[in-house]
Amino acid sequence: MPKTWPVYLLLSLLIALGARTIKGRQVKKCSLARQLYRNGVPYNELADWLCLVEGESSFNTKAINPSNVDNSVDWGLFQINDRYWCKPSDGRPSTDLCRLPCRLLLSDDIRYSIACAKYIKQQQGFSAWVAWNNRCQGPKPSVKRCFKRRHRYRG
Repeated sequence: MPKTWPVYLLLSLLIALGARTIKGRQVKKCSLARQLYRNGVPYNELADWLCLVEGESSFNTKAINPSNVDNSVDWGLFQINDRYWCKPSDGRPSTDLCRLPCRLLLSDDIRYSIACAKYIKQQQGFSAWVAWNNRCQGPKPSVKRCFKRRHRYRG
């Protein structure tokens, strides 16, 4: 066996670990529905929020879209734009209306993301999100199953 195999093993391990951290946490639909509800989102809006998040980030807490034509970046589950809503760390100008650093929107603790997204919705409605406009206008799946109690029977 050649002596370079430890280098290849190390590189493979680093690539695998790097891909894992970039991927972020995939939030499950029902888990997100319950977290949104616990954080003050009305039950009748939950299907809209789930549709929006699916379209914007595919439920990935670490999603980043750096390809906006105005050079702004969209961050996290709700793809919150740093030109208006959060403060980018690189010093680019922002109105920072949610009053938080954009990096917080990539956290697996999604309370900051939810709070900012609720504020955006309060200010501009769901139409602030391209994915909601393009995908979520019609009927959406019910979230009832996310709130049913599971009974466990022990035999």
